[in-house]
Formats: sequence, C-alpha cells, structure tokens
Amino acid sequence: MMSTPGIDPRGPRFTAAVTFVIFAVALLLSDARPGVAAVLTGVQAVFFAIGAGLGVQKTPTGVLFRSVVRPRLTPPDHLEDPAPPRFAQAVGLVFAVVATIGFATGAVLLGQVFAGFAIVAAFLNAVFAFCLGCEMYLLGLRLSPKSPTSGG
Repeated sequence: MMSTPGIDPRGPRFTAAVTFVIFAVALLLSDARPGVAAVLTGVQAVFFAIGAGLGVQKTPTGVLFRSVVRPRLTPPDHLEDPAPPRFAQAVGLVFAVVATIGFATGAVLLGQVFAGFAIVAAFLNAVFAFCLGCEMYLLGLRLSPKSPTSGG
C-alpha cells in the first residue's frame, strides 16, 4: 500500500535513459579523460542522492520529465509506488560514488566496472521497464519477516 501519492511509471524510465547517457559518455571518455568521467559520474551521484532522499520525481531529470515530457504524453494508465524507485536511486548512488572515486583517484578500471554495472541497470529500466533496484526492494519486502499482529 502506498503511503505517498503514486508516480508516473514513465518518469523513472526517462530518468534511467538520461542516466544511461551520462554513464555511457563517462565510460567512453574514461580512458582518455578520467577527470571528466569523474565529474559526470559525480553529477549522476548527486542526482541519485536527491532521488534517494527526496524521491525520483525531485531529481533534475524527474523535474524535466514532469515539466517538459509528461505534458506531451497521454495520462498514465496507472501510478506506481515511489518507494521501489527511491530504493533503486540509493543503490545507484553507491555505484555512482564508487565509479566517481575510481575515476577521480586514477583507479580507472574500478570506475569503469561500477559505471558498467550502473549502465546495465539503467539500460534495463529505460528499454525494458525492468528496474533492478526496484526488484531488490520488492524481494527484500518478501523476504523480511512479517511483524506479528498485536493481539491480546
């Protein structure tokens, strides 16, 4: 059950597409310009931090989707719980931070590996609407012990 209003499921997919582009450019530049790759993944880390803290709809890409893209689309046929995408943003934050540290410190391969993980996840979400972080969140809910009901 959602405790906050639902979000348009196309918003996180749009955000994932932008994330894919940012990480793809970072990977393409990482060997020749690791500093630029660090800046790009660092910017993406900030976007993920906003998404994890405030919700994906509050990220710069979420705002862009809501103000520019969504008005040009038909209304969504359903809304989604914002909690799984928010968790996915936290997972993405970890990958982006490690990638940024790798690129910034000269451990380019480390940066490339973690940027690669992030780009695969972003691709799956953007193209196939399969959010790995969201699935991790839902799996965690299914595996967590159920709280006992109060009764007397």
